[in-house]
Formats: sequence, C-alpha cells, structure tokens
Amino acid sequence: MAINKNHEFEELDGVKCGIVERAVSVERASFLRGLLERNGYEVKVVPTPVKAAAKPAAETDTPDPVESVAPTQFTVGVTDYTFNPINAIFGRLLKDEQGQVITLAYWRQLVNQNDDSIPYYASTD
Repeated sequence: MAINKNHEFEELDGVKCGIVERAVSVERASFLRGLLERNGYEVKVVPTPVKAAAKPAAETDTPDPVESVAPTQFTVGVTDYTFNPINAIFGRLLKDEQGQVITLAYWRQLVNQNDDSIPYYASTD
C-alpha cells in the first residue's frame, strides 16, 4: 500500500512495480515505455482491469461481449518500485534521445519536442 497517491506500487505480471500511470491508451503506454527504457528502467505494461457493473440474475447465462474485446487501457509500471514519476521529472532524472532533461510538458505530451530552456511553469500555448 502506498503512503500517498504519488508513490503507488503493486504487482504487475508477478513482479512488484512502481506504478507510473494507470488507464492510459496504447499510444501513451508506448511513449512511456520508450522513454523509460531509454533511461534504464525495466517497464511492465499490463491491461487495466475493467470494472464491470453488477448484472441482473437473468443476464448471467448470456456471454458478455465486453470480455472478448481487446483491452484499450493499460497500466504502466517499472520494476524499480521506488520510482516516483513526480520526483523523476522535477528532480531532472529523465533524459530524452538527445540527452536533454525531460520537461513536464514533454512528459505530458503537450509538446512534440523536448525543450529544457522553457520553465515548467511557463504556458505551452
């Protein structure tokens, strides 16, 4: 159990992992996997469990069409369960392909190019 919401960890694929983000799209999961693997982390991406609503007793005999659909949301974690994304970004621990420090705007995918010369509190408009 995490002490606070900013440092969560759980078991993903049988390995204790620090949670990076939950319920992300496949594109976001791919972005995070590439970024974190370039920085030396072993990344685990697993489908996010779908919370199903309770079914009436009459409907339990019919197959559920949602169960056969491919997952659309994923949980991303790293095997270093002490990893904290907030500390990694603001502690300037993550770098991009060119060796520049990752900015908050780049992490959130608000900009296509990482530019460390713009402060994190500046507008990205």
